[in-house]
Amino acid sequence: MSPVISSVDACTLSLEYSALPAELAVTEGASTGAVRIPAFDGIDVGVWEHSTGVSTDTEASEVFVVISGRGRVTCEQGGVIDLAPGVVGILQEGARTRWEITEPLRKVWISRSQDVAR
Repeated sequence: MSPVISSVDACTLSLEYSALPAELAVTEGASTGAVRIPAFDGIDVGVWEHSTGVSTDTEASEVFVVISGRGRVTCEQGGVIDLAPGVVGILQEGARTRWEITEPLRKVWISRSQDVAR
């Protein structure tokens, strides 16, 4: 039987890194890293990191909490989130975003399993 409760240290968790595809990387060499934490009850949780630089994306629905780093995410359809440790953000499915990261950013994200396309 698996444990009823468990935890991970999102600040030190090892991530799998890759360069962003050219169509998403506004800044050459921008990269991201991510790892999923085992899902439960239809909820996915993961840790994601973005290097300094600028990228674009079309989002899945998620709530996230910034745990380190700084920057700004701007949505084409309206809205800006200044990113800093402790900030809780909400992204709606289909939001076209621009991530401008000035200090490597790490966040914990939470999403319904069917919404995640990472």
